[in-house]
Order: sequence, then C-alpha cells, then structure tokens
Amino acid sequence: MALVATGAVLLGAGCSGDKSPSWQGGSDANGAQGGGPAESPAPPPSIVKVSSPETGASGVKALEPVKFTSEDMANTKVTVKDADGKEVDGETDTDKGTWTPAKGMSWGGKYTVTVSAPEQEGKTTTTESSFTVMKKPSKLVKVSSFLGDNSSVGVAMPLIMRFGRSVPEKYRAEVERRMKVTSSPSQEGTWHWYSATEVHYRPKTFWKAGSKVSYDANLQGVTMGDGWYGRSNISVNLKIGRSFVMTVDNKNKRMQVRENGKLIKTIPVSLGKKSTPSSSGTMVVIEKKRHTVFDTMDELGPEEGYRTEIDYAQRLTWGGEFIHAAPWSEGVQGRSNVSHGCVNVSMAMGAWLFARTRMGDPVTVKGTERRLAQGNGWTDWSLSWDEYKKGSAL
Repeated sequence: MALVATGAVLLGAGCSGDKSPSWQGGSDANGAQGGGPAESPAPPPSIVKVSSPETGASGVKALEPVKFTSEDMANTKVTVKDADGKEVDGETDTDKGTWTPAKGMSWGGKYTVTVSAPEQEGKTTTTESSFTVMKKPSKLVKVSSFLGDNSSVGVAMPLIMRFGRSVPEKYRAEVERRMKVTSSPSQEGTWHWYSATEVHYRPKTFWKAGSKVSYDANLQGVTMGDGWYGRSNISVNLKIGRSFVMTVDNKNKRMQVRENGKLIKTIPVSLGKKSTPSSSGTMVVIEKKRHTVFDTMDELGPEEGYRTEIDYAQRLTWGGEFIHAAPWSEGVQGRSNVSHGCVNVSMAMGAWLFARTRMGDPVTVKGTERRLAQGNGWTDWSLSWDEYKKGSAL
C-alpha cells in the first residue's frame, strides 16, 4: 500500500498591537480598508519524501537502505549519486519503500538522493536529500574465496568463502543475501554454513558439464557483529569442465570411471584394511601431488607409523585418504584390501588418472566399514539436498 507524505503547510503569522499606527486606517494592496498584512503563500504539498537517512545525516552505514514515501509508489523513481555525480547501482523496492545499494558505498563518501514521481497538478513531485557515509572503520573482516578467478574445476566443486573472524548467526542471513551466484545454464543451489568462518555453495545435483559460473560477494560494509564490517567485495568467474566421475565399489574392488556419462575405464583397487577402513561416501579431489611423502611417524609412533614416497597422489579427505599409485600392492589390487584407508591403484593407472582429473572431480566409495565423516574434506555431497539446505541462514 502506498504511503502518503504531505508537505507541511506553513501559514504566515503577524504580530499584533492595539495601537499599531501603520495598521490604523490603512489599506491592503487592493485598497481594502482595515485589512491585516498579506499571508505568505503556502508551499505546494509534496507527494514524495525521503524519511531515512535524514538529510544532512553523517555516519550512515555503507549499506544502509534509503527509505522513502510516495503517493504513487509504483511510478516513483529513486536515484542516488556520489560526490562526482556518478549514479550508484542499487535496487528499488516500491512495496517496502526502500532503495538498497548493490555494493557498499565509499567510506566517508557524500551522496545525494533524488526521489521523483509523475507530475500532479499543484503538488511537488521531486525531492532531494543528502547524507555522508561513516568513516572507514578499524574493525574490518577479511573475506576470501578459495577459488581464483577464471579457474576450471570439476562438476562437484563447491564454492567456498572464508572469513577472517567468526560471523555470529544473527548476521549470516545478510551475508548470504550479499553473495549472488549465477550459472549458465541456470541451476538451483544454496549456501551452507560449515562453521562460523566458512560457507560453501553447491547446486542441487552436480554442475552441468561446460557450465559458466560466477559469484559476487558484495560484503564491503556488511555488518558482522561487535562493530565489525566486511572489508571487501569479491567477484569470481569459473568454468566447469567435462564430467569426470569415479565410483569405487568395495564389493568387487573396482573403480569405474565415466567421462560425460560414458564408462571409459575400469580399474582394480585396494582399499583400507579392516583396522584402517576407507570412508564410504562422495568425496571431491581437493589437491594433486605428482610426488610426495606420506609420513605418519609422529601420529602413529615408530611401531605403526611409516614414511613412504608416493606418486600420483590425489587428496580426498583432510584425514589423509588419497587415490594414489601403490606398486607394492599391485598383486592384490582387485582382490583384497591392504591400505591404510587410501584407494590404491597401479603405477600405470595412477599416472592415467592423474593426467585426467582436476580439482572438484567427484569420487564415490561404496560398501566399506566406515562412513565419511562430515567435514572431513569437501563433504558437501555426503548430505542430501534437504539436509544441505538446512545449513543456509535464509
């Protein structure tokens, strides 16, 4: 419902005295005798008004919405310009009577608001107001994206944003509103808070191969609690590569590799032995190392620990599960499990996989004694879609 704002009518008020010589026997401008002074003309009523921020206000938050009223909300236009006269991007909501900046306005910047409506006879239809944004605060939260601009990733890659300090729950909804994800073709997705300092985004199903994905985190000036504000805005563009999906079945000790839906390779594997089982669930390739050293001496001690050189290692969990070449187990691959939890493949198959995979490719392991622990790696796909949506603050 449109709100009506009517400008105040100011009436002239003259002082009076019983013996004012200038009034006795005087005449008005039209020759009328005994009249008082002519009243000042009342300004025409205005159909538009800026209610917040008040004109001349200072210390305004960088993302503070402008609130306005109008007798013709549907046809009212709001423009905001900076000190150089450049128009600021923003969104007008005529139902709520607000204009909200798309990004945080400049710290300490002065802005002018113009609200205008269609002409109405005898009424003012344009009003102007100005305000100054607060100075740059000392308490700013660093915001970072795990992925760099123009990265090419696999179909299971989550979008990951990290914060330099914890974001209290009451402020997370506004943070989410300021993080926009677009994809071509369009795909349904949602953010999910893994912790107070990390939030992920995934689509309902794996990204469609060849998709273009972009996300804008316009977090400069967003309130994050206790006087802290977001420090910066981030824009990232991604390319989703071909679909490359690996599925490992403990029952037959085989990995099936499908590219764009077509089975292209079946690989014998050896999984974790009973005392150190592999995790069952859908994981994601986190990082790749052509050559590395697995060292568990500090963790397991000299009796159970080991220090081994490894080729073609692809990390799946933070706990240390990898796909990697294991020439020492080639004789039992496809028949029995002897690893410490990793997916062992031959040197030849390790090299073959390593040459084809990329960060964000999914690996699903089925039928082992242990379920993948939530948070042990990028476990976004270990949750159902309904469960995942519950992690959103919106």
